Amino acid sequence: MKLVRFIGNQKEYYGILKGDNISPFEGNETEFNKLNINEVRLLAPVIPSKIVLVGLNYRDHAAELGMAIPENPIIFLKPSTAIIGPGEDIQYPQGTDRVDYEAELAVVIKDKIRGVSREEALHHVLGYTCFNDVTARDIQEKDMQWTRAKSFDTFAPIGPWIETELDSEDLFIRSYVNGKIKQDSRTSDFIFGVPELIEFISGVMTLFPGDIVSTGTPPNVGPINPGDKVVIEIEGIGKLENFVKAEK
Repeated sequence: MKLVRFIGNQKEYYGILKGDNISPFEGNETEFNKLNINEVRLLAPVIPSKIVLVGLNYRDHAAELGMAIPENPIIFLKPSTAIIGPGEDIQYPQGTDRVDYEAELAVVIKDKIRGVSREEALHHVLGYTCFNDVTARDIQEKDMQWTRAKSFDTFAPIGPWIETELDSEDLFIRSYVNGKIKQDSRTSDFIFGVPELIEFISGVMTLFPGDIVSTGTPPNVGPINPGDKVVIEIEGIGKLENFVKAEK
């Protein structure tokens, strides 16, 4: 099932996407019975209280960087103010010389959890979506930590919807810039799978409904520039498309 958040009839709604048609949730009273996806504007499917991301979680990415496999997940945060939805512009900030794409599989948490075991973790997953961990690489290197480089407004494109029926263990994950494939890997190359990540992160902090756990990027991250079209594609979910625009 694909869950969408969208603007239709000049109002914001949530719905279920089947084919090209959006229906309301069963039992919900809304002002629409069915809308075509071409009649609405899709929004980011969720606005979480926090986005928890994982660094260095693909074996081929670790090999690319010549780094050892980490003993535990390396986690960091992005603010929810960085989120944009499909079709919205990634703003290229003034004062940075390199902005990179990073294709990632994002996990959407279903309920409030703390200290969940890996055996129980998937019971607390609402679904999965595409995520682009946009990063000001030169700022990351200058600051020698990640917060500023990854937290600019628009640096968290997410969508286009949440897929609730998906096995995350072996999916292709790809990124494209202006139609050219840049990253091409599979989630079977994860160092830490989704259950292990949820166990580790929920052992550190409480996760709330709608919170995002983004699972790391494969090798071959690279730069984007104003005017570029960036696409993140994940098997079983679809494509998240955004353009890059110079910040005014």
